Amino acid sequence: MAKLIDGKAISQQVLDEVQQNLKAIQEEHPHFKPTLAIVQVGNRSDSNVYIGQTRAEVGMDTRLIKLSEQTTEAELTAQIDALNNDKEVDGIIVQLPLESVHPIDADSVIDRIDQSKDVDGLTRENAGRLMRGELEKTIFPCTPYGCLHLVQQATGDAQYVKGKTVVVVGRSKIVGSPAAALFMWHHGTATICHSRTTNLREQCLQADILIVAIGQKELIKGDARWQKKTKRDVHFEQARQVAGYITPVPGGVGPMTVAMLMKNTFQQAVASKLKNASSSQWNIAKTVLNPLVPVPSDIDVSRAYKPKHIEKLAKEIGLHSDELEMYGKTKAKVLLKTLNRLANRKNGKYVVVVGITPTPLGEGKSTTTIDWCKRCPTFGIKGGAAGGGYSQVIPMEEFNLHLTGDIHAITAAHNLMAAAIDARMFHESTQTDEALFNRLVPHNKEGKRILSKIQQRRLARLNIAMVEDANQLSAEDRKRFSRLNIDANTITWTRVIDTNDRFLRKMRSGTVQLRKDISELLNSQSQLVVN
Repeated sequence: MAKLIDGKAISQQVLDEVQQNLKAIQEEHPHFKPTLAIVQVGNRSDSNVYIGQTRAEVGMDTRLIKLSEQTTEAELTAQIDALNNDKEVDGIIVQLPLESVHPIDADSVIDRIDQSKDVDGLTRENAGRLMRGELEKTIFPCTPYGCLHLVQQATGDAQYVKGKTVVVVGRSKIVGSPAAALFMWHHGTATICHSRTTNLREQCLQADILIVAIGQKELIKGDARWQKKTKRDVHFEQARQVAGYITPVPGGVGPMTVAMLMKNTFQQAVASKLKNASSSQWNIAKTVLNPLVPVPSDIDVSRAYKPKHIEKLAKEIGLHSDELEMYGKTKAKVLLKTLNRLANRKNGKYVVVVGITPTPLGEGKSTTTIDWCKRCPTFGIKGGAAGGGYSQVIPMEEFNLHLTGDIHAITAAHNLMAAAIDARMFHESTQTDEALFNRLVPHNKEGKRILSKIQQRRLARLNIAMVEDANQLSAEDRKRFSRLNIDANTITWTRVIDTNDRFLRKMRSGTVQLRKDISELLNSQSQLVVN
């Protein structure tokens, strides 16, 4: 009589271990929480049971993305792409079958999942790694992984599979084929059989471990030993008489599938949010330097080397593609949201290079900063120069003339504010209180003057009682509300331009004769200041 393998108890041990490890990590990293995303198309009842099981109380987050039967393949892959790019999501599973009125290629959908988030272990990349025996780089499929764990726990021997004859009945991509590969790479001698195997009985009788996942009712009778079963596959009572160990249904492999899913998700969360985030090691492929004598001009040196694609460089230093804002092929900004992913990483050193007098060859702040950059994870703010010789930032032209265009944008915004101040001072000097008020708060179709939210806040700052209709304001309140009364002698907003042109430093705007002869007023607050 075979001993029953209690899948529920063993799976609970796995979940308890995951929960304990998670709590230990959260003591040091309180914000760490693994997240599993479950994508379901349609509303199969058996699928819902499986989804309900995955919400185990182990301290993880689960997201159920439930799509209707009208979902197209394009819509489904777009959803998976969004989850791939969501750094909070550590694992993704797609419930099969996909119940849609539109044709959907399930293999293409599964393969769309990022390999590092494929906690079901079903993508081509994970399947290929498993078949090649690259176990350290593989996320194991949950059901075969659960079968292996059951064998090890039931026998009390982590090496039990070694040297054993393992027969897998069923060649599915989800259970049969990966189970054979997994047991083979744990040093078992694995054979795959299926419904068309002519000597199935003889193969099963030779097995030390029999894994049955073929979906054919009571295909395996009592003269075959086995490890994994469902009621449709194995005649339970007959097989129990000859097997050493047997898993019941329910309560056998099913709970293990869920437990291993949680374990996979936890391990991937640790890898992506802790191990990868805590590593400060860069793996930069350096450009081969071929210095010439005599050293060419700076611009010739810059043009002699092809800059590395910025996405490749980002990958080498551990940045993700969605953490970049691209500016062509050689420049990018790092988005601030990256700090959230790297919150657990130890801070680097902040180095500021200042006050160095250049040598005759030009080695000054820029050259020193670039040299320090080779040694430090980060370096501080530097000036506008790009270095020189073979210690410079390339491409030199873009670095010096434009870069990402931020300075130009700041200049435009700054000067727009200066123009707004000029315009306001001009209008206040040329118009009556009532005319200004009419411009700021015109009548609507009903004859009312409705204040905007920002205008309501101005009333509050002026300690003027709030009104629903600005017509109710007194003449004095209208005057106080309408006029900023900027004193050009004490409040100035200077225009700027980001270029080093000494001849522009004395330029003054507002010298042309303006209406009402207020040019002198504007001149006093509109001086153009140049870096």
